[in-house]
Amino acid sequence: MKRLVVLISLAMLLFSCSGNGPESKDKDWTQALWPEIEEAGRGTTVRWYMYGGFPNVNKWVDTYVADEMKRRYDITLERVPMDAGVFVNKLLTEKQAGTASGPIDLLWVNGENFKKLKTANALFGPYAEQLPNFVSHADKEQASMDFGFPVEGYETPLGQAQFVFEFDTARSDPPETFVDLPAWVREHPGRFTYPQPPDFTGSAFLRQAFYALTGGYEQYMLGFNQTLFDHNAPLLWAYLNDIKPYLWEKGQAYPKDGAALDTLFQRGEVDLGMSYHPLHAQNKILEGTYPKSVRTFIMAEGALYNLHFTAIPFNAANKPGAMLLANFLMSPEAQLSKLEPSNWGDFPAIDLGTLSPEMRAKFEAVNLGAATLPTDVLTSAVVPEIPSEYLEALEAGWEEHVLH
Repeated sequence: MKRLVVLISLAMLLFSCSGNGPESKDKDWTQALWPEIEEAGRGTTVRWYMYGGFPNVNKWVDTYVADEMKRRYDITLERVPMDAGVFVNKLLTEKQAGTASGPIDLLWVNGENFKKLKTANALFGPYAEQLPNFVSHADKEQASMDFGFPVEGYETPLGQAQFVFEFDTARSDPPETFVDLPAWVREHPGRFTYPQPPDFTGSAFLRQAFYALTGGYEQYMLGFNQTLFDHNAPLLWAYLNDIKPYLWEKGQAYPKDGAALDTLFQRGEVDLGMSYHPLHAQNKILEGTYPKSVRTFIMAEGALYNLHFTAIPFNAANKPGAMLLANFLMSPEAQLSKLEPSNWGDFPAIDLGTLSPEMRAKFEAVNLGAATLPTDVLTSAVVPEIPSEYLEALEAGWEEHVLH
């Protein structure tokens, strides 16, 4: 009997420390100390919901990140591939239904969806200041806004991206500006297209063109102005409808996402690719799907730039485990691994000035590859992301005025 009591007591202790037990769910983890979070998250399972259309990103998460989380914390990482719109709607439904514990522990989320979730009180936080790597390495000012919406500690930076186009030097010369693009498209009928919004890459192409055709980004930075949008958006619809008959499939169909456009480009069915990751082409060359003659370029009007983030749902069953994962993703080691073009090829989201000289030297030694534009070229072309209300209006307007 005494032996049975000891076993039951041990089981209860283990359950309470699992990070998934009732004590963990009820605790206010925004007030917990880091050692307590580490103890509660150790030995648990963390489910990371994220876009699954980038094979190289999936591989990096499933191998390097999963292995490190197992080694450091005995955490089992489950990557759950899902389109953002699907898991965002799922989480909003759970919030509306009052679901206290859900299956999602961590999200890879863009600014548009972050605003939806935070506005609906469907996110956990503020928690960023609880994470040591955020405190030590994040650029707090840069990480304070996401698509013009205040972050306020409800997400933490994962990577840094900039929009680029891709072309094969052995096949064609690209246009230099958005103004030049329609003439180029007519001269190369069927050789250009863009992913169908609201796909992330296709939506970014819309924003790039919107800036270029309507006088630049500055006028949009003070928040959504319906009058301004109604005045300027028709210029974009006219531009896109003008080139539509000369697009791939005569504009009667669009690639469903960035990965589908990648496939068309690597097959030689279209002459231009596009990506929100400047190292994307180099990664494709290294994996053998793009020819070595592929290079990237940016239009003269500039190139969109943003930080991308992770966030934790309000009802995450394993908040301590999610905080451990979010913290690890901001570590210098993970950011360095992520930068390698053969892994993900994603620029660091941390301030390299916070690192030791030895660690900074490792970042500077990474070979970004011949297909990647020099960082000074990218930096000189940076334009900020548009407030998320414009993004939603552009996606809805494209469907109404261009798709149909």
